[in-house]
Amino acid sequence: MNEGLFEFLEKSPTAYQAVSEIAKKLTASGFQQLHTTEEWEIVPGGKYFLTQNGTAVIAFTAPEGKLQQIKAAASHSDSPAFKIKANPEMPNKTYIRLNVEKYGGMLVSPWFDRPLSIAGRVIVSEGGRLVSRLVNIEKDLLMIPSLCIHFDRMANEGHKFDIQKELLPIAGEAADAGLLKDIIAENAGVTSDAVISSDLFVVNRDKPTTWGLKDEFIASPRIDDIECTYADLVGFLEADKTAEHTMNVYAIFDNEEVGSRSRQGADSSFFRDTLERAASSLGLSAPEFRQAIARSFVLSADNAHAIHPAHPDKYDPVNQPQMNAGPVIKYNAAQKYTTDAISAAVFKTICKKADVPFQEFTNNSDIAGGSTLGNLLNSTFPAPTVDIGLAQLAMHSPFESAGAKDPEYLAKAVTAFFETDICIGDDGVRIQ
Repeated sequence: MNEGLFEFLEKSPTAYQAVSEIAKKLTASGFQQLHTTEEWEIVPGGKYFLTQNGTAVIAFTAPEGKLQQIKAAASHSDSPAFKIKANPEMPNKTYIRLNVEKYGGMLVSPWFDRPLSIAGRVIVSEGGRLVSRLVNIEKDLLMIPSLCIHFDRMANEGHKFDIQKELLPIAGEAADAGLLKDIIAENAGVTSDAVISSDLFVVNRDKPTTWGLKDEFIASPRIDDIECTYADLVGFLEADKTAEHTMNVYAIFDNEEVGSRSRQGADSSFFRDTLERAASSLGLSAPEFRQAIARSFVLSADNAHAIHPAHPDKYDPVNQPQMNAGPVIKYNAAQKYTTDAISAAVFKTICKKADVPFQEFTNNSDIAGGSTLGNLLNSTFPAPTVDIGLAQLAMHSPFESAGAKDPEYLAKAVTAFFETDICIGDDGVRIQ
């Protein structure tokens, strides 16, 4: 499992590459690609997927009989990083620095003094059309150097970072101004004058690894949320039960780290629009589709906080997840997580069926935590939803750690979820 996860992490430096890799795996598994601008002809028993803006993907299996329910596992493809601004080269007398801005809630200090590069996409002019080309410069291209301790004797006493001043990576010497555009264009397979615009990020070049006395932990860039994205995909593809009345759905959204308010985010109509079109193609009326939503269930999988040994006071005194102890069910009274007693009970029952351990997370009542995509997805798809994740340390650092056993635990739970009959009614939930 982790060998495949590591390969996926290395091939997914940004959301653009992650969705491209997912599309390849879906195609290899017999899924047919759809396009939002074309008519769809969905047939019972068929397998389909479509992408949105290159960073979101929805895959689904059409039921053999009349659609009555939708079961979905959702995650996100983006991670905190530095986004490269337009016209980024900033040469001075000595160096070329790149103009960047924060994307998401980043831990800033670990970005210093480590090998960095550039990845994302460019838009190029090709035969009278504007088309997207992926960029992943696989070399140590950039560095953000720390100021030495001799010039900042208080550096270890705490520091507020000035992003515009201190976090601009060095790309080369001043004499090489203009060269970066050529390097990016060459990586995209075009000439530099063909590049019209770009969505590019600074990415960490460190490789995924195992660590610990018994290799019990893993570490990598972008564990949040590529770990769940990959485990969900494995679980979705391994589910082999042919559903008579249920559509199984695998959904990956972008921009969760900045609020999900984009056409490829969970707070858009992308999810509902896709499933509504598929249901219509299968012959469902609008009222019948709304009935199917009421019978549906969603797993929202986004990583969770493992207890930090140096800071236990930051956590709830009771609910303290650990790495390698299985998926974490996440609760929040303010609905930052959408889990309630019903959705938690359903997921616990599925985990027991799959022989997968589970644990629970609540915030320290005096410390605000994060949020995820589950409650946003509910605004357009109001089905029972459980927010889950895998316990990790150093969330939103450019190099994060997690448990080596947990990806397989989640994949097994997701497979069991898709293979389990969940019958939701006003009088309760029946699980078989």
